[in-house]
Amino acid sequence: MSEISAAMVMELRKMSGQGMMDCKKALQETDGDVEKAMDLLRKKGLATLAKRAGRDTSEGLVICKRSDDGKTSVLATLCCETDFVAKSDDFVATAKTLADYALACSADEGADNLLETSVGGKTFNDILTETVSKTGEKTQVGDYAKFTLDGPGLIGSYIHFNEKVGTIIQIETSDDATAGNDALRQAATDIAMHITATKPLALDKDQIDPEIIEREKAIFAEQVKGKPENIIGKIVEGKMQKFYVENCLLQQPFVKDDSKTVEQVITEAAKQAGGEAQVKRFVRFEVG
Repeated sequence: MSEISAAMVMELRKMSGQGMMDCKKALQETDGDVEKAMDLLRKKGLATLAKRAGRDTSEGLVICKRSDDGKTSVLATLCCETDFVAKSDDFVATAKTLADYALACSADEGADNLLETSVGGKTFNDILTETVSKTGEKTQVGDYAKFTLDGPGLIGSYIHFNEKVGTIIQIETSDDATAGNDALRQAATDIAMHITATKPLALDKDQIDPEIIEREKAIFAEQVKGKPENIIGKIVEGKMQKFYVENCLLQQPFVKDDSKTVEQVITEAAKQAGGEAQVKRFVRFEVG
């Protein structure tokens, strides 16, 4: 067996990010071959992934990043088993790397697409495997979405201070000057925060799944069962209107000023900016 020097161990540690003892053991098992030792360490990560495949990943981080030109923003979640690992340097570094891979991904959604994205000859799946071999916990990409402007507009974002929930929102504007106005940009950030707090189901009632609407109607109808037939329909409709106000973003009372709806906040901010604006879409992700 070749002698394993401290310099060789340090070289492998620098390349892999693994602990000194793991690097030394891998070099011993591969007779000092650094490349084979790297493969061995990676296999260790794959073995850990397989072993812990059924584990729950209810901890982690929500990450968000914007492209340099401001036209694209990504939101994703990196999940693990424990809060201890979620706060570790290795996990946090991987989450930051995930943001770069998300911007590089050719697809606008889908964790599998992100895993196969390659940057510098290495896929994010490779990065994930290396992280697992360091932390010893199951780690996976939970959610991923990318918004790209296709005309005048802006993308607002908000990540809660605990980094476990966040939102991106795309707003279309009548022109670039309106999109660049400070008042509208602040409104976009505030509404992203609003979404993070209120968990709306959809932008408006037309975007709510019809099955959800029918289910709610059935529940409300059951609640007023026994009342006169001529008023049941009105009561159910009244309850549905309240349901829409509570769950449709544009109809919701704005969290920072509940005398206004979110739609009114956007309209007023755009008017102040000298143009028009409307919310095109949003996505909210939460870990746990």
